[in-house]
Amino acid sequence: MSYDSTLKYLVEQYPQAFTRWLWNQEPPEDIEILNTELSTEPIRADALFFVRVADAILHLEFQTLPQSEPPLPLRMLDYWVRLYRQYRCKIEQVIIFLKPSRLAGVFVNQFTEPNLSFHYRVIRIWECDPQPLLTTPGLLPLAVLAQAEVPETLLSQVAARIDMIEDTQQQRNLSACVQLLAGVKFDEQLIQAYFREDMMQESVVYQRIIRQGLEQGLKQGLEQGLEQGLEQGLKQGLKQGLEQGLEQGLEQGLEQGLEQGLEQGKHNELNLIIRLLNRRLGQLNPQLQHQIEQLSLSQLEDLGEALLDFETEVDLSNWLNQFRDR
Repeated sequence: MSYDSTLKYLVEQYPQAFTRWLWNQEPPEDIEILNTELSTEPIRADALFFVRVADAILHLEFQTLPQSEPPLPLRMLDYWVRLYRQYRCKIEQVIIFLKPSRLAGVFVNQFTEPNLSFHYRVIRIWECDPQPLLTTPGLLPLAVLAQAEVPETLLSQVAARIDMIEDTQQQRNLSACVQLLAGVKFDEQLIQAYFREDMMQESVVYQRIIRQGLEQGLKQGLEQGLEQGLEQGLKQGLKQGLEQGLEQGLEQGLEQGLEQGLEQGKHNELNLIIRLLNRRLGQLNPQLQHQIEQLSLSQLEDLGEALLDFETEVDLSNWLNQFRDR
């Protein structure tokens, strides 16, 4: 998920940089990010992007590994047909592989069948010259994955370029993107040696990932609780016998499932919030933790957003005090 969110941010924020790099020409100003949902049995993918540039479309697909179902060549043909049906213009398709691999799939750039030969571009980022990527801020996160005799030297070069960015927020956001994508190739300790962790935490990319994690955790908790509750309710209904009827057993199962689902969702949300607060503020005061445990699910969701701005336990205490007299 972190890779998908990082690439989504980069393409949306720097479409000119990607089109200039991949088309080797100065792009026009009228660049539009198209919806990634295509008609006719809609399909979506987080690392799939359609960039409309004047009278052409640049279709970008980022992959760590070539395994896919359906296979990537067939998927690219499917995308081309859907795009052409909808827009009737030139379509440039590019798959960018991020993780070094010798698997046969990373060298395939066509789909062939009798009476059909379809081609697209494949870029193996670890074979690319890093210099064009180093000269454009929006491509610095990809530069760390490019070709290098001494990869650590390339990482230090990217860190130096990040330090030269004058806009503080842009510097934080790109630093976070670099750190997240560098995880494909480098270990965490080496990345932390060149980049400050606090810059990642203050970036919009990191905050987006945290929000997605909270939402996914809540959703999984509700689904798990509902599944467990429904199963327990059905077993209990059958045990009570045919006299009470299958309908009553199902009704009780659904009610218990909903209740357990909400409770499981709150439990998961609470655990995630406590971990984030401990990481940001240090080990929490037991009294503050007790106050947090008394919050409702909606209040925990609000705290998940608010904690990104906390600097000390005083900030947390002040935030919790608003609920003390309610």
